[in-house]
Amino acid sequence: MSAQYQVTGSNAASISASIEAGVRVGDWAWGESLPPIRILAESLHVSPATVSKAYQDLRQRGIVEAVGRQGTRIRARPAVASPRSALRLPVPAGALDLSAGDPDTRLLPALGRHLRAVSDEVGPPMGYAAAGAMPELIDAARSRLAADGVPVDDAAITVTNGTLDAIERLLTAHLRPGDTVAVEDPGWANLLDLLAALGLTAVPVAVDDEGPLPDRLAAALASGSRAAVITTRAQNPTGAAVSAGRAAELRAVLSHHPEVLLIEDDHAAELAGVPLRSLGGATRSWAFVRSASKPYGPDLRIAVLAGDEATIARVVGRMRIGAGWVSTVLQRLLLRLWRDEETEARITAAGADYDRRRRSLREALAVRGVRARGATGINIWVNVDDETRMVATLRDAGYAVAPGSLFRMEAPPGVRMTVSPIDDSAIETVADEVAAAAHPTAVSAPSR
Repeated sequence: MSAQYQVTGSNAASISASIEAGVRVGDWAWGESLPPIRILAESLHVSPATVSKAYQDLRQRGIVEAVGRQGTRIRARPAVASPRSALRLPVPAGALDLSAGDPDTRLLPALGRHLRAVSDEVGPPMGYAAAGAMPELIDAARSRLAADGVPVDDAAITVTNGTLDAIERLLTAHLRPGDTVAVEDPGWANLLDLLAALGLTAVPVAVDDEGPLPDRLAAALASGSRAAVITTRAQNPTGAAVSAGRAAELRAVLSHHPEVLLIEDDHAAELAGVPLRSLGGATRSWAFVRSASKPYGPDLRIAVLAGDEATIARVVGRMRIGAGWVSTVLQRLLLRLWRDEETEARITAAGADYDRRRRSLREALAVRGVRARGATGINIWVNVDDETRMVATLRDAGYAVAPGSLFRMEAPPGVRMTVSPIDDSAIETVADEVAAAAHPTAVSAPSR
């Protein structure tokens, strides 16, 4: 049991609330094991069934996770706010932060003049009845998605407050706690956290540079997964992109499970730099999500969501009884950005910039004998033998990287590095430090 925190309670609800409070104030460390059920039951003078129910409640809320014979432990990033930063080590002053996964703010389009234009064109104040997805934005989205091969001719389209908002609404509209979801491994850490918070179980699907492996997806669906989340390109954290051949294989697998909810995540959108190979329509219930956050800025919390009519109608219905709609101010702003040739050119240039930096860093690491993946997007995945040593060594050298344990379930160890903060002039130095951390007894290759 945590030396800093004493669990209290006489029933399942109060015991789980006590443990959650300990996580919230930071007295439980990430990955720390909870007391065995029988030991805690004896100390609290309650039945083991009561403690078991408390632990079950915590698992369903995404605060703890079961680890087989090792018992139950606090999740790496529990779904409660805490003053501590969970698994991520604090970034030392002066260190280069390669762990955040953010786009390079220097490459984002300036929003000032567009915001002023939106302010000028907004008419009288709008009431609740008139709110919703703007028809002109939906028309523009339909054209843009169709140009990329998303089957939108008979699809419905709406907007949500970002990718994760769309995925949460899709999952809660179709699934129930206890259901399983096929997800990429390694995959998006926030998605893994969301599944845990919703009481859903992630089933890992291994990924190579061309996307999810078809046989692993087939196995996950055959095991009863009711949904599958696939990143079409710029996969986080590996940079994988679904190829034309892989798309055909995945479609074939999905065709045998028409009842599965298919969610495609195209979070990098215009920055991806490779053609989109959409899987839309491979199952009866499908959705394609494209966020504006990576190309246009993380503060622009809006995503376009396309899919079959029933699936999108469920999302829209859930929004009406919750957040209501995405601000039409944001919708107007995104529409202006889409129509602005200067902004589009800037995003195209940013995509080429990320591609150059990512490719240069991978090549520099390869010269030094370090295995790294990253075909698209703003991240690379570096294979390592010891994540803890790698993260700590690089931190001491002035570089913060994200430990792979945030992203993986069964995949081998690794670390994620975001190329956004790395200028061209720093690539060789970064590669030297990564190689030194990965092979501490070897001598790094000389800079080219």
